Amino acid sequence: MPGVLPEGEPVPADGSLPATATRAVGARGFGVYVHVPFCASRCGYCDFNTYTADELGGGASREGYADTVLAELALAARVLGDAPPPRVDTVFVGGGTPTLLPADDLARILDGVDRTWGLAADAEVTTEANPESVTPESLKTLRAAGYTRISLGMQSAAPGVLAILDRRHRAGRATEAAREARDAGFDHVNLDLIYGTPGESADDFAASLAQVVAAGVDHVSAYALIVEDGTRLAARMRRGELPYPSDDVAADRYLAAEAALDAAGFSWYEVSNWARTPAGRCRHNLLYWNGGDWWGLGPGAHSHVGGVRWWNVKHPAAYAKRLAAGESPGLAREVLTPDEAHTEDVMLRLRLASGLPLAVLDDAGRAGARRALADGLLDPAGYAAGRAVLTLRGRLLADAVVRDLLP
Repeated sequence: MPGVLPEGEPVPADGSLPATATRAVGARGFGVYVHVPFCASRCGYCDFNTYTADELGGGASREGYADTVLAELALAARVLGDAPPPRVDTVFVGGGTPTLLPADDLARILDGVDRTWGLAADAEVTTEANPESVTPESLKTLRAAGYTRISLGMQSAAPGVLAILDRRHRAGRATEAAREARDAGFDHVNLDLIYGTPGESADDFAASLAQVVAAGVDHVSAYALIVEDGTRLAARMRRGELPYPSDDVAADRYLAAEAALDAAGFSWYEVSNWARTPAGRCRHNLLYWNGGDWWGLGPGAHSHVGGVRWWNVKHPAAYAKRLAAGESPGLAREVLTPDEAHTEDVMLRLRLASGLPLAVLDDAGRAGARRALADGLLDPAGYAAGRAVLTLRGRLLADAVVRDLLP
């Protein structure tokens, strides 16, 4: 969750939504996102809305956080009272480091979601975790509470790369934690990688991929390093201490990831995500990419219901203060116009292996699709079936293809 929030119109104090937004809540699925903004330390590349103990100040603490989230959940139930979702299909607890909270608190939050709206029988329930923040015992508690999936931030197997990223875990701990999660009974385990860090060699990344495959996980996410303004990493690069990432190196790393993961039985289903089986794909993220509804709980969390998107105040103390006063923690919101909704639909669905229906494009967009097809960026078989599906080269140039498909 990036630290910079967009602008928008004020959210009513009671959090109420336009009647048009609540007409068919959950028609494309309904999920719950829970943001846990706490971290033991700040990674040098991170600009997410997170806080170490020293940064929190007064009025916020880990100890009371679960109760504050449950207070927002009660408000959400009131807002959607006459038009509740038919069920909760997915829950995703992200951060920050959610597993800095006691496992029992994470269990209480999940139980609150179930009591409020009801979890689907096959609900996917994910928590993110840093490898050093879980133990075999805490993983067993989470699994017993109903968590079915865990996403571990590995980033790299190379100690030097971890040091540049300011990661706290030792090399090898992430794959150990993945095996512990499997032993605890988790159905699905993801490892996150970052590639293109200054100083990372091709051999470093190959070793990271080999460790991921050997860990027996069923899902891998791999992202190019993005240098965000205001981070320690950006400051080091401005001072000339580190070189800026190379687009050419990032492309080489992506091709290496595709080759290694494909050989190990993984298939891409979104540009930066691979799964061993369809069941291993992250359904919560697919909900986002396919335009579903979700309620985001926590400071800075974003929500989307029926074409209305809103976001909460950022600081945990301000978030808690509003809820203690019986008010919505919403900072601002926007009602998506048809053009904005179309742009997001193209941007998100084109990144999926299932592709984008050509029928949703206007004349200019279809002309752009024909050019992309001629340039080898779209798959001919997908195009013949009426869908814009990126080729491997197209995945490397996905942003350029999106621009071609939009007015």
